[in-house]
Amino acid sequence: MRLFWEHGYEATSIAELTQKMKITPPSLYAAFGDKQRLFREAVHRYLGGATAVAQTIQDAPTSRDAARDLLTAAAIGDTAEDTPQGCLLASSIVSGSTAAAAVREELAVIRRAIEAALRLRIERDVADELLPASVDAEMLAGHAFAVVQGMSTLAKDGASRDKLLLIVDAAMTCWPIAD
Repeated sequence: MRLFWEHGYEATSIAELTQKMKITPPSLYAAFGDKQRLFREAVHRYLGGATAVAQTIQDAPTSRDAARDLLTAAAIGDTAEDTPQGCLLASSIVSGSTAAAAVREELAVIRRAIEAALRLRIERDVADELLPASVDAEMLAGHAFAVVQGMSTLAKDGASRDKLLLIVDAAMTCWPIAD
């Protein structure tokens, strides 16, 4: 997971993976089938399970709490001392080969699912009249997720946790309140 996080999917070689895992290439292929499957497993571990983030968002008391928790978790995770800076989902974005297109799309699907979970939570608050009926749930969820992605880039560039937490505070100032 750390190698993919540090170098991205495409730049991480089978040789690096097997050396770090202290296994042979045939063992890697026997256990995971291929590099892509190993990457999927690393992403699954990073997220704590396929639906863990979405479930956490849905379980939050309000969409504001869900957004603040998502942003705060990103700021803390992006700047942890014992892991690479930034977000694995953003750091592993792949661009080049046709073979990597499936990985790129899988990451996009995960990111879209997290954003959609937040949108649904916002829509629930609108329906429950905790947010004004005029709230554009798609835009608000997109804004929060854009901040998450931007913070990952800032962290990769060396931004401190304190700076990212101030960005969380700034982002939350635009969160609407009930009429």
